[in-house]
Amino acid sequence: MNPVIVIPSYWTDTDTLPSMGDVGIYDHSTPITKPMPELEICLTSIEKVRGVLRTVILLIAPHNCERSARARVESICRAHPNLRAMIVGTPEADAIRRCVEHIAPGLGGESLSLRGYGAIHNMGLAVAAILGHDAVVFLDDDEVVLDENFLIDALYGLGNSNRQGLPITVKTGYYLDREGSPFASEEKPHWCDRYWSKRKEFNQWMHHALSNTRICRSNVLCGGCCVLSAEAYTKVAFDPAITRGEDQDYLFNLRMNGMDVWFDGAWRVRHMPPKIPSHASRFLQDVYRWYYEVAKIERCNRAIGLRQIRPSSLMPYPAQWIDKGVYNRIARTSLRRAISCHEHLSYFYIWLYGRRQAREWAMHEANSYLSFQTYWPRVMALLWDNKIVANRLLNLGIPKPIDPRRKA
Repeated sequence: MNPVIVIPSYWTDTDTLPSMGDVGIYDHSTPITKPMPELEICLTSIEKVRGVLRTVILLIAPHNCERSARARVESICRAHPNLRAMIVGTPEADAIRRCVEHIAPGLGGESLSLRGYGAIHNMGLAVAAILGHDAVVFLDDDEVVLDENFLIDALYGLGNSNRQGLPITVKTGYYLDREGSPFASEEKPHWCDRYWSKRKEFNQWMHHALSNTRICRSNVLCGGCCVLSAEAYTKVAFDPAITRGEDQDYLFNLRMNGMDVWFDGAWRVRHMPPKIPSHASRFLQDVYRWYYEVAKIERCNRAIGLRQIRPSSLMPYPAQWIDKGVYNRIARTSLRRAISCHEHLSYFYIWLYGRRQAREWAMHEANSYLSFQTYWPRVMALLWDNKIVANRLLNLGIPKPIDPRRKA
């Protein structure tokens, strides 16, 4: 196979907290001035991996600091020449978007861009298709690869069928925390998080998956340790409307289209996330996310030609998060956090106004993915191994060596 490693990398020029409800808020963004950024540590760990053909860095940064962020990322990539790194920032994304708009004028600029988790991952898939890669391995820049056989494990079984004859087109590995555990903390959740904790259900599912055969059907997709074959990613897109959890949402999208995600118990990475800048901002994104998931799945279950998704098929996790019982979880958690957390005013706003706004938005957007998905296979077919666009991307995205004659 011809795999490519795709790494979304988020950058900022400030350490200030994000504003509630801002578009383009991410779980973490690396300050440009950080002495040892996560991306440097990630790429250093990839250097020992056998069989790396190309690494694509998706550069996400605010417009006012993109040039500085790009200069920083280029310097990091130059330190790892064996990875054949290519950067995809605004110039490269614009070249792809112009091509896509020519193919599908009604697709919309935010469906495949460097803004929003789903659209960013779609951009990674578009780059892979243009360059003719038949497998895409997604990593996050705050992860560390643990051994030289990372890609060998990633491709193990991909493109084959299991004993029941079911095709393996998408695989997920799993995360180890800083202590080397694949399980969530077993500590009793705080009073304010009693209705928001997923630890018990997630650990129950993870114990089952790790005690099963190496490759088994998965209820989760770890977006920072997953591999997508061309058979899957050219047919099914990420949802650009999703605010967080684009990886778990992609599992739902695949199931709707008759595909499954498979868990590989021998494939893992170490996840080393930095501190969350604002828990309230992240919670608001989750509020929008779960309202949207419930509305979207409800609409898609009524659509002709799609496989239905039922919570009972996703026990013990994430079944309880894709039915209307999550509305009660949101209400109770936002009120409890408004009483006991230091961002209490933000949580009170979510309880008073944010829930209603999220529900109205979700009902309005629930059909958007179905409309977008109808374009995706045709777009991928016309982008596949497109030499003209590929040459443009390679000319723009490969960091140029520094001329020693250039004055500092």
